[in-house]
Amino acid sequence: MKENEKYWYAFSRLTKASSAFVNNLYKYFGSIELAWHSEIYDLWKIPGLQKRTIEAFLEERKTINPDECVEYIKGRKIDFIHPEDNRYPELLKHIDNPPTGLFMVGDIEICNLEKTLAVVGSRKASENSKNNLRKILSEFHDTDICIVSGMAEGIDTVAHKTALDNNIKTIAIIGGGFDKLYPESNRKLYEKIQEGNGAILTEYWPDTDALSFHFPIRNRIVSGLSKGVFVAEAALRSGAMITARLALEQGKELMCMPGMISNPNTEGIYKLIKTGAAVITNYKDILDAMNWTIEKKEINNQNINTLTSEEQLIIDCLRKDPLTSDELILKTNLNINDLMIILTKLELEGIISQTNGEKYILIM
Repeated sequence: MKENEKYWYAFSRLTKASSAFVNNLYKYFGSIELAWHSEIYDLWKIPGLQKRTIEAFLEERKTINPDECVEYIKGRKIDFIHPEDNRYPELLKHIDNPPTGLFMVGDIEICNLEKTLAVVGSRKASENSKNNLRKILSEFHDTDICIVSGMAEGIDTVAHKTALDNNIKTIAIIGGGFDKLYPESNRKLYEKIQEGNGAILTEYWPDTDALSFHFPIRNRIVSGLSKGVFVAEAALRSGAMITARLALEQGKELMCMPGMISNPNTEGIYKLIKTGAAVITNYKDILDAMNWTIEKKEINNQNINTLTSEEQLIIDCLRKDPLTSDELILKTNLNINDLMIILTKLELEGIISQTNGEKYILIM
C-alpha cells in the first residue's frame, strides 16, 4: 500500500464532511495527503466551502488516526478502493460528486463493467412487475452482463436474486455500513453475492446506520456505475425516479418496463416513457437500446430437440406466465410425482428456473 493511501481511508471515516467536500479539497491541493493536513487558512481560499463545514472537518479530524483506519478495515477483511486505485470504476470518475472511496466485499474485477445494467424500482412492487422482471432478466442467463441495484426490498431484491439464479454477475450498492445491513432479510443474498458472484459496495464506514437520506445519495452510484438504467416500477415520487433523473443527467440510456395502468407504482414509468425512455418488454429490447451483443449457450437449443411431449407441454405453459407447481398440475393434468421429476430435469438442463422457491419461469 502506498503511504498516501491511508488518507483516503481517513477521509472515508469522516461523518461530518461529504464526498463533495473531500473532492473539492483533493482537486484544490492535488494530493490527498496535503488535503488531509490542510490548515484553516488554506481551506478559506477554496471557493464554495462554508465556514461551518471547514470547522466541522478540522474538529473531527483530530479524532481520526489514518493508520488506525487502515488497520481496522484490513483487519475486518473489507476491501477499500479509492480514486487513485486502478480498480476504482472509470464510470464513477465522470459523475457529479464521485464517492471518495468505496468499501467492498466480493470482487468487482470479476464483473464486466462494460455491460452494466442498473435495475431500479419500487420496494412494494406488484407481483406482476416482479414476475415480468424475472422473465426479462432471466433471458440473460449465462451471459457477461452485470446487474447493478441497491439491495432494497422489492425490485432490487428480485434483480439481484434473478442474476444469481441465472449465473449473471451482480453489484449491490447499499446505503449504510456493512455492520448495519438493511434490510436484514437480505443477509443470505448479501452472502451469496460476495461468494464469487459479484460485489457489494458502500461509501459508508462499517458501523454507519442505513439512514433514510443515504439512499437518494446512494442512487448516484447505482446509475453512475451503469451503462444504462432499467426502471421496472416507479411511483411519481420515488427513489427510482431520482435514479432515472440522475441517469439522464449522467447521459445514460433510460429504459422502462410498462405495467398495469391501474397500479399507482406505474405512474412514474409512463411519465418517463412519454418523455422518451425506451419501452422494454423482453431482453432483446434492452440489447437494442444499449447496442449490446451477447453470446447465449447452445445447450438449451440442443435439449429442446429431445423433449418429451410432457416436457414440451410444461414449456408451452411457461411461455405465457411464470407458474407454481400447483398451477402447472391444473394446466397439464400431470400427477405431482411426474411433474416434479420433469421440473427437476428441466432445471438441471437450464431450460427453466424456480424463483424464490415458488414459481417456475422459462429461461431458454
